[in-house]
Amino acid sequence: MVNIGNDWDELLQDEFKKRYYADLRVFLKSEYESFSVYPDMNNIFNALKLTAYSAVKAVILGQDPYHEPGQAHGLCFSVQQGTRKPPSLENIFKELTDDLGIIPPPHGDLTSWAKNGVLLLNTVLTVRQGAANSHRNQGWEFFTDKIIQLLNEREKPIVFILWGMNARNKSPLITNPVHKILTSAHPSPLSAYNGFFGNRHFSETNIYLEEKGQVPVNWRLED
Repeated sequence: MVNIGNDWDELLQDEFKKRYYADLRVFLKSEYESFSVYPDMNNIFNALKLTAYSAVKAVILGQDPYHEPGQAHGLCFSVQQGTRKPPSLENIFKELTDDLGIIPPPHGDLTSWAKNGVLLLNTVLTVRQGAANSHRNQGWEFFTDKIIQLLNEREKPIVFILWGMNARNKSPLITNPVHKILTSAHPSPLSAYNGFFGNRHFSETNIYLEEKGQVPVNWRLED
C-alpha cells in the first residue's frame, strides 16, 4: 500500500483499491523490471508527499515526467540538482525573472516551491526512458483527475496554472468558483513565444491569493 505521509492518504485510500489502480500496478511492476523507468519508484508520489492537500495554494500541471537519466524526481518541470535545466524550465525561469525580478538558482530543482504550497503535478506520473508519453492511458489519468477533483472540492482558494493544451484540457474538472484558473501557451521553446512569455502567472497567482486573504506563494527558490 502506498504511504504518502499526510492528508492525501485518507483522501485517496479508496482510489488505491480500485480495479484500474490494481491494473496500473501490474503494468508498472513489469515496466520497472524490464526497462529504465522514471522517476525512481520511491519518488513517484513526491508531489503529494511534499505538498499536503490542506497546504495547496497553487497547482501547476505537467504532462509526464522527463524521460532522460537523472532528470525526473516526481515534480513536474523540475529536475534533480546536478542535471542540466531543460528548455521548458529555462523559459519558466525567464518568465519568473521578467514577472517578479527573481533570479533563479543555477539548478532546476523546484522542491522549495512544492514545500511552499505549489502542487507540481504531472497528469501521468511515470515514463519509460527515452519514450515520452509511453505510460499514457495506463490508468494514471484516472488517478490524477481524482486529485484535481478533490482539490476542486476544497473551500480554501487555489490557483490552477494550466500551461499548454494538455493542461488546459483539465479545466472542466475545476468548477468551484472560489478557485482561479490561469491558462497560457506551454513554456516549450516551440510555443513559449505564442503566449507563455508575459503571462505573469506568478504575480497573478499571488494577487488572487492575497485578495482572498491567503498567504501568497514564495516563488524564490532555494540555492
